[in-house]
Amino acid sequence: MLPFLFGGCAGYKLGPATPNYLRNVHAIAIPTFTNNTLEPRLEVLITNTAIKQFQQDGTFRIVNADAADATLKAEIIGVGRTPARSVRGNVLSTTEFNLSLTVKYTLTGHDGKQLTAGAVSGSTSFFVGSDVNTDQRQAMPLAAEELARHLVSQLSEGW
Repeated sequence: MLPFLFGGCAGYKLGPATPNYLRNVHAIAIPTFTNNTLEPRLEVLITNTAIKQFQQDGTFRIVNADAADATLKAEIIGVGRTPARSVRGNVLSTTEFNLSLTVKYTLTGHDGKQLTAGAVSGSTSFFVGSDVNTDQRQAMPLAAEELARHLVSQLSEGW
């Protein structure tokens, strides 16, 4: 009777459930992302947010490049701001914007072979005060957090 109770658990294993092509990757290095946009100082914000999200997830250890099983290289390819809500009676004046960040990444093994590549994005919305650029700058960390969650999810879970 006992074998029948645990027979359904035969395919399960404890620990991180990484995709098959990343089964030998336990530690990754994350150099500072490249910024291909006109938004200044964005690369450090997004890189640090991604590192914190990897540490919080715990699937991969973050190490130096010489001790890493793989290296995550990424470039920030887009920062977009679109109007979401306008002022009543004046459709040309915007009160709320949607902010989106897009990153293209490549994960290469220590042998230089590409393991996976893709693109992720994160977005948030923000209300406009007296200065749109300052309000957008304050919303960047929220969009970066969502982007980092999507990046970690794609690498640690495969989707």
